[in-house]
Amino acid sequence: MEVARAHQLVPVVEPSQPSAARFLARDTAEAVGFGEEDSYRLGLVATELATNLVKHAQGGEILVRALGTDADAVVELIAVDRGPGITDVRQALTDGHSSAGTAGSGLGAIRRLSDTFDIYSAPGHGTVVLAHVRPRRAAAKPARRRMEVGSISIPKNGEDVCGDGWLVRETPDLTVIAVADGLGHGLHAREAAAAVLEGCAQARLAGPAAMLELMHGAGRHTRGAAAALAELRPHSGIVTCAGVGNISTSIVSAGSVRHAVSMPGTLGHEARMFREYTYPWDTEALLVMHSDGLSAHWSFDGLPGLVSRHPSVIAAVLYRQCSRQRDDVTVVVARESR
Repeated sequence: MEVARAHQLVPVVEPSQPSAARFLARDTAEAVGFGEEDSYRLGLVATELATNLVKHAQGGEILVRALGTDADAVVELIAVDRGPGITDVRQALTDGHSSAGTAGSGLGAIRRLSDTFDIYSAPGHGTVVLAHVRPRRAAAKPARRRMEVGSISIPKNGEDVCGDGWLVRETPDLTVIAVADGLGHGLHAREAAAAVLEGCAQARLAGPAAMLELMHGAGRHTRGAAAALAELRPHSGIVTCAGVGNISTSIVSAGSVRHAVSMPGTLGHEARMFREYTYPWDTEALLVMHSDGLSAHWSFDGLPGLVSRHPSVIAAVLYRQCSRQRDDVTVVVARESR
C-alpha cells in the first residue's frame, strides 16, 4: 500500500532562490536515508531545474517530496512554470543547446542524473519537468506496478500541512485508489483526511461503497471529510467508483471525459447513501481524481500529447492550468502501466 506525502513548494523567481530548492531537496533525501553522493546528485538536479526557471521562464515553482522508504525511497522533483514554453523539446534536451547564451547543459544534465525523467512543454503554456532520483545503493529497480500513478498534493498558501490525502491499495486482483479532503484547512483538516484514509487502509476489500461506509465510521471523531474511491480489476473492462462530497473522479478515454457520480454528505458526520457506479475502462484510459482545490472545468484541449506523459506530469499541468489558488489541492492521475 502506498500512502502519499504532500509536496513542499519552493517559489523560484530570482537568481538567489535555486539554493533554497537545492537545500530542501538534499534535506528531503537525507531524511529518507540517502547517502552523501546521492544527496549531492539530487541537489544538482534541483539546482538545474530551479536555474532553468529563472533563465527561461521568468520564474516558477519547484515541488519536492519523498516517496517510499529505505531501499525503495525516491525523491520526486517537479518544476512547474507558466513561461513561453519550449518550441523543440528534443533539441532542448541535446547537450550544448541553449537559448540563453549559457553552456546548455541544463535539461540534458537533469535527464542523465535522474532515474526517471519526463517533460511536457507547449508554446504559450509553459513547461513541466519531472525528475525522480533513487539511491544508487539500491540493489534493483522497484517492482513494476500494474497501475502507474502520479499526483500533485499541495497545501493552501500560508498553511504548513495539506488537508488532502490519497492512497493506493494493490493486490494481484485489483487496485483501489482513494482521495480524501478534510473539511477546511490546516492540521485538523489533515487529521480528518488521514482518519478516513486509515479507514480505507484497514477496510476489507469489499467494493468501493462498502469501503466508503467504513471510512465514514473512521472519521466520526474528526471534523469530517469528502472522499472518493476507484477500483480497477485487470481485464474487466470497467472501473467501479463511489464518492461522498466534492472529490471529482473522471475517466478519460479516446478524447472523451466521463464524470463519476458522488453522493452528497460529509464522511464522519452526515452521509446517508453509499452507492457505487461502474464505467467503461480500456487499457489506454486515464483516471483523474482531484479535490475541489482544482477547478472542475479542466480540459486537455490545446495541450497536444499531454495524455501520453507520465501521470505526475499530467497532474502538474492540470494543477498549473486550473488550481483555484485558495485551497489545498490534490490531483491524482492513474493509467495501466505500459
